[in-house]
Amino acid sequence: MLISNAYAQAAVGGDSGFIGFLPIILMFVLLYFLMIRPQMKRAKETKSMIEALQKGDEVITAGGIVGRISKMGEQYLTIEIAPNTEISVQKAAVQMLLPKGTLKSLQ
Repeated sequence: MLISNAYAQAAVGGDSGFIGFLPIILMFVLLYFLMIRPQMKRAKETKSMIEALQKGDEVITAGGIVGRISKMGEQYLTIEIAPNTEISVQKAAVQMLLPKGTLKSLQ
């Protein structure tokens, strides 16, 4: 035959199995601390911000609309974006709570 047989080499030492998985384990630990943990922290902060919303708060929605909360429901908010102009949005659409008086400085 022209092609010779290839044989697997026997493992040397008993710890080679764990050492082989060590880089994979380190990658998962690194992934957790660089991506998963900060994302969970940000989601927790957003949830607490949405739960703390009150009537009169100034907010920015996910679509970039800036306004003041005029009515609150279980799932929806009514936001006044101009005098006598209101829109309804889901609570989850609120991205940022603005400091009081921000709307006056924008006008």
